[in-house]
Amino acid sequence: MGKTFLATSELLGTIMGAGFLAIPFVVAQSGFAIGLLHLILIGSLITIVMLYLGEIVLRTKEYHQLPGYAEKYLGQQGKRWMSFAVLFGISTALLAYLIAEGESISVLLFGSPIQSLLSGIIFWALLSLLSLGGIRTLKKGESIGVILVFVMMISILVLFASKINLTNLTTIHAEHLFTPFGIILFAFLAFTALPEVKLILRNDKHLLKRSIIISHLLAFTLYVLFTLLVIGFKGTATPEIATFALGKPFILLGMITMFTSYLSLSMSMMDTLHFDFKKTRSYAWIITIAIPIILYVLLNIFNQATFTTVLSVGGIISGGITALLILAMVRRAKEHGNSSSPYSMPSNKIFLAILALIFIIGAITELISLLL
Repeated sequence: MGKTFLATSELLGTIMGAGFLAIPFVVAQSGFAIGLLHLILIGSLITIVMLYLGEIVLRTKEYHQLPGYAEKYLGQQGKRWMSFAVLFGISTALLAYLIAEGESISVLLFGSPIQSLLSGIIFWALLSLLSLGGIRTLKKGESIGVILVFVMMISILVLFASKINLTNLTTIHAEHLFTPFGIILFAFLAFTALPEVKLILRNDKHLLKRSIIISHLLAFTLYVLFTLLVIGFKGTATPEIATFALGKPFILLGMITMFTSYLSLSMSMMDTLHFDFKKTRSYAWIITIAIPIILYVLLNIFNQATFTTVLSVGGIISGGITALLILAMVRRAKEHGNSSSPYSMPSNKIFLAILALIFIIGAITELISLLL
């Protein structure tokens, strides 16, 4: 149970990052019913793809980050595409966390986001130092973060359940049918965490499937509950960062979820550069902390730091490409893997093609809506 808790905490802490805070905003634009359908469909799809990735990880004796698995089963071209997807995804996620954390800290301390740039830089400096702590820091941060998230969610339920206006939950805006797709896709992504979970579980690999399913069920439940409460309370007035609608005590919820996710993703990016690109730990750390802060400062200078746009683009491009590559690796891992897996996912070509097609159609539709 101890290892299951640590593995689930690592996955859940990575899943529930900045996307968690943006879901009510985009769902408020489409309507709760449409948003719920997105949560069910995308949550189910990502869980299935995560189980595929789990099998790939278990069937590979060596330790890799995602680009290493892509190289083993798809060759150099696969590694290049996976490297782009992972590094782009982590960079946009870290950037989004800096934007949201900066605004959250500023609102919490100063009553407005006027000091968000300075607050974001302070958050970046703190997390950059913590990322040097390695896997031990990660384990502690994820476990504490997940416990605090549940405490905060119970508090929100107790305080705001009676303030729900059912009219806010029955409105539908069909013209925004695909608006929630990118944000919700991003909100369920935790592909980069699975190699870390493999290290946590070590010889208890039979616990991986259970950890994946539990973490995604918990994330889905919390997303639905949080979205229902916020939209039921604020309706179309739901802010871009949802916790701003609930008052200063609950801004801490967003800060906690972003804290744990930022730390987890930083570790994953460092490991990717170290294990799969053979870079030194010092070099990997410098690159990991440098990219998001440079982008953050530049976007603030040009006044282009848009929280939901960064999340949506990151989810569509990184999540879409990564999912497609995972689906492409499954059959090869079953045939050429050098280790055993305690579970086996169906690998019918038609089923895999249908899953891939759903991701492609959803991503193209959302990108078109963002450009228009």
